Amino acid sequence: MEEKKTKSEGLEWIKALLIAFGLAAIIRVFLFTPIVVDGISMMPTLEHGDRMIVNKIGYTIGEPHRFDIVVFHAPEQKDYIKRVIGLPGDTVEYKDDVLYINDKPYEEPYLDKYKAEIQDGTLTEDFTLQDIPQIQASVVPEDHVFVMGDNRRKSKDSRHIGPVAIDEIIGSTSVIFWPIKDFGFVK
Repeated sequence: MEEKKTKSEGLEWIKALLIAFGLAAIIRVFLFTPIVVDGISMMPTLEHGDRMIVNKIGYTIGEPHRFDIVVFHAPEQKDYIKRVIGLPGDTVEYKDDVLYINDKPYEEPYLDKYKAEIQDGTLTEDFTLQDIPQIQASVVPEDHVFVMGDNRRKSKDSRHIGPVAIDEIIGSTSVIFWPIKDFGFVK
């Protein structure tokens, strides 16, 4: 009797572990996944080595929003983290370090720290979408977004790789979980 109870308890533990691993796999594949920030292109908002949670379900039921921080599959078979600047149909222009979307100036408070430190020119060089060889149009193409890193001088983004197809976006991210001193939401 005791042996049967031990065997039954062991089977219950195995079932519970299998269910837990199955749920963890489903959550990671379909809902949320961790990512490590690689590089300095999103500084000062994100630091190299920050560990974040990517929300994979947001864009399966919705669309990207301006200024979301997104993770997407880049052309180099690598995942990039950048900020959505332009949405489909938007005109995007930088002039005198000011962002203009559809001819309207936009504040970018996440850049204030870097702008204050610059002593030789501007953080973001002037450009229009027509200046970018991969776009050569006046608006962000349908089903695409225009993304940029916050560290504008050291970011490989839509100015270099062109617009990002929305279906290449893995998800949005706004939660740093490591290092613990940086735990919290970013904007």
